[in-house]
Amino acid sequence: MRVAEIYKSIQGEGRLTGTESVLVRASGCNLRCWFCDTPFASWHPEGEDLSVAEVLGRIELLNCQHVILTGGEPMLFAELIPLCEGIRQRGRHITIETAGTLYLPVVSDLMSISPKMKNSAPDPKEHARWHQRHEQSRKSPEVIRRLIDEYECQFKFVIDHLDDCGEVLAYLDEFLEINRDDVYLMPQGTTLEEITIKGEWLEPWCAENDLHYCPRRQIEWFGFVRGT
Repeated sequence: MRVAEIYKSIQGEGRLTGTESVLVRASGCNLRCWFCDTPFASWHPEGEDLSVAEVLGRIELLNCQHVILTGGEPMLFAELIPLCEGIRQRGRHITIETAGTLYLPVVSDLMSISPKMKNSAPDPKEHARWHQRHEQSRKSPEVIRRLIDEYECQFKFVIDHLDDCGEVLAYLDEFLEINRDDVYLMPQGTTLEEITIKGEWLEPWCAENDLHYCPRRQIEWFGFVRGT
């Protein structure tokens, strides 16, 4: 599988915020969110082709109990199946970060699903082909329901404007299987200033609607820096 980077850091989002983790970032994605903060794994995929054994070896060198498989979109790669098996055999906790549009029969302790809403679509004039493809692919209800049925899940939504919050509520009405205690709303932004400004209205909105506010601690801790 093509891998953009493997490194040790601290989880900055969701229920495991603050947990030291090894991140394995697959390079390649079936979507093209305009706000993607890892374009080197989506818009302009880079990295090296590694065997499952090579990835497992690098994970072992970093010696960490928690492993996050992210992207890009890791569910694009069939190698994820034996990779997860190998990580499980070594007794490590597995989080898979996915947009919830693709399914693979992997082993996972936490499926971290980030559904892409209308606010994610790339500009239709600048990226006409990708805009159409993104809109056709960003929502897969059958995949979401299968993931909910088979895995422990959390859901993370990127919020850019207040209008996006209404779309989240509509999404939760569509998928009544989702426990609101497993839902996190994150302000869109790559600087602490952007996140803080949006958080001023998003955090109280989350409290009023019994959802978690997720401020993306990695930006606060490290800034918008690759490898964090």
